[in-house]
Amino acid sequence: MSTAIIMAAPNGARKTGRDHPNLPVSIEATATEAAACHAAGASILHAHVRGQQDEHVLDAGLYRELLDEMARRVPGMLVQITSEAVGRYAPAEQVAVVKAVRPRMASMCLREITAMFTETDRARDFFAWCDDHAVHLQHILFSADELRHFLAYRERGIVPESQRCLMLVLGRYSANQESDPADLDPFLRHDLGEFDWFTCAFGKREQDCALYAIERGGNARVGFENNLYLPDGSRAHSSAALVASLVERLREQGIAIADGDSVRQRLGVRSAQASSAVENTQ
Repeated sequence: MSTAIIMAAPNGARKTGRDHPNLPVSIEATATEAAACHAAGASILHAHVRGQQDEHVLDAGLYRELLDEMARRVPGMLVQITSEAVGRYAPAEQVAVVKAVRPRMASMCLREITAMFTETDRARDFFAWCDDHAVHLQHILFSADELRHFLAYRERGIVPESQRCLMLVLGRYSANQESDPADLDPFLRHDLGEFDWFTCAFGKREQDCALYAIERGGNARVGFENNLYLPDGSRAHSSAALVASLVERLREQGIAIADGDSVRQRLGVRSAQASSAVENTQ
């Protein structure tokens, strides 16, 4: 029986309560929704935090608060913080927040940290730092061309061989974006056998895209960050409802859902104790 990892993205950087009344913005609301997503079958929270005007922020203090709240309320769920720029943050600021928080998991967009593939020194140093400090890094890629850059960087040693987790984004953050499962095909022309890869998709076919990826050996991220609708076109009550719907469909197809312990082992997420041990040797 194949096994899929489900990641939940309940808010993202752009939507607010104006888009959906149940979209979580505060740390308390995000942890509450994460707990519901975990109960529905998600083993990882893709985490964003917001500022005083509900805007996307890369704030180390807020991230620490969220991580503490998640450790208290949902200790079995992994938490991945985002370093997303959203047109507001420079690569140096993205790197700085990850270094300040030192989370167990983080995501970084390859085209952002390399300034559209024109600068590699900062990226090389940051990727090495993540390995040294037990930060599991997921590389965000928006096209097959970006995947080719990633593979080339890996061959050149800019990306360590140990970093094999990818997020393949099907589409763009734009108004009325609707992803299609076929959007994954250009990525799949490359051999992804050695990687732990996920997809996320925009719009009402999010679940179809997730299933298409999982059937081909990948994993999926779902939630209000990218989509507000169930497969039947009705508006979902919550991100947890999107997770539950996907899990139900996967189980109907005989696909098991990975839990926290198996996900840690499969992705190679090192423990907090391991991270502390590294810090103590610096």
